[in-house]
Amino acid sequence: MREYRVGLTGGIASGKTTVAGHFAALGVPVIDTDEVAREVVAPDSAALHEVVAAFGPDCLTTDGTLDRRRLRARVFADPVARARLEAILHPHIARATLAACARAGGPYQVLVVPLLFESGFDRHVDRILVVDCPQDVQRARLLARDAETPEQADRILAAQLPRATRLQRTDDVIDNSDTPETVRAQVVRLHERYLALSRERADRS
Repeated sequence: MREYRVGLTGGIASGKTTVAGHFAALGVPVIDTDEVAREVVAPDSAALHEVVAAFGPDCLTTDGTLDRRRLRARVFADPVARARLEAILHPHIARATLAACARAGGPYQVLVVPLLFESGFDRHVDRILVVDCPQDVQRARLLARDAETPEQADRILAAQLPRATRLQRTDDVIDNSDTPETVRAQVVRLHERYLALSRERADRS
């Protein structure tokens, strides 16, 4: 029987990495699909060849790695291009993520999947956890971290699944608009809940 899986998702810059770090500190195996995505487009990989075939060699840096910032700016400005990129990458990421889950062990696992619903990966998890914060907080973080202009930040946010839709489809929510201590306390409570759920499933099997 495979380990109990919690799919952790949320809007961009909502604090998924912070929350995942708290689970990892509690000894929970964490598989982050952003990290998996970087691995599957490593130089000379099948996924990278497919991306170059679809978008041209100008999506590469001078050392032959994927220019993620340039490609992201391109696809968030063009929904058709974004759908094309996701159709290429999602199957590669899903296979690599499930392989990582099989190796990770643990009483339960946390899978960080930003596009959990959009990619259909929710079918591979037992429970869904959304990290949530107001959109103005997301926008400020995005401008400080990733977006080059306010217009680009707005395009990225507009391309995301609506916040209300995520909240309607989740089992659990962590409010990441409060203090770091409060966020960690929410993680600890959920950790105990997930341990209990994983034991219950094991007892039924």
